[in-house]
Amino acid sequence: MDVLFFLLALICAVLGLVGSIVPALPGPPLSFVGLLVLLLCDACEIGVSSLIITGILAVVITILDYVAPIWFAKKKGGTKCGMWGATIGMLVGLFFGPLGIILGPFIGALIGELIANTPTDKALSTAFMTFVAFMLVTGIKFIYCLVVLVYVVVEGFKMVSNSSLLNFDSIGWF
Repeated sequence: MDVLFFLLALICAVLGLVGSIVPALPGPPLSFVGLLVLLLCDACEIGVSSLIITGILAVVITILDYVAPIWFAKKKGGTKCGMWGATIGMLVGLFFGPLGIILGPFIGALIGELIANTPTDKALSTAFMTFVAFMLVTGIKFIYCLVVLVYVVVEGFKMVSNSSLLNFDSIGWF
């Protein structure tokens, strides 16, 4: 049963890492679910304090993901059109690979601000701040999810090395 739980935890952690970049998937919560599933493995050890800290981080990062771009743009005087533009730009950017994911929010925010009749220099400034916030939060999400994935993989290696899967004497091969 441990192998099944480990594989499910690994799938959640990998999906979490993908979700740290792809907006349609909630990266940090998925990664945290991977840790919770890993907790079900008898052979894996996760400290309660580690679980609480990673859970709090997942919640904070998820909230930050929604709040930071809006807050950064508002600091520069952005409009709702700019926010919607950044969101739409991010979604459209998914179809254009990594460069689209990076530039989509910037271009979307710029177009949104220009639609709202914001002066060009202010629209560029707001779009740039939205872009900075998006990149900052995406980087934080990616690092969190990568750390969780590495932890799950390390626990999986520990589980395999401690099991009879690698004990060739017990299966009569040597």
